[in-house]
Amino acid sequence: MDSVSVRDFHTQPGEVWEKLVQYHKLVVTRNGKPFAILTEASPTVVDRDLQARRDLRFGRALDAIRSRTREQGSDKMTLDEINAVIREVREERRHEAGA
Repeated sequence: MDSVSVRDFHTQPGEVWEKLVQYHKLVVTRNGKPFAILTEASPTVVDRDLQARRDLRFGRALDAIRSRTREQGSDKMTLDEINAVIREVREERRHEAGA
């Protein structure tokens, strides 16, 4: 997958859009590190694509909860423990986005 920098958006926006048309998705970098993914969208599929992204994030949170449960040697977690894991996953996402 090809990439563009945040700076490219400011200095060469036309080239960024041409690359997006060519590659269909781009990794956006900030300070040389992945920051976002830019993908093509159309009015007919944008809602479906956004839902798929939400489902993926939910799946990651669920995987974290399952891992935490296994680490604790239990097959059940309390609601407070589940909420704590969800908070941790959200904090990780915020940290990754700000990295």
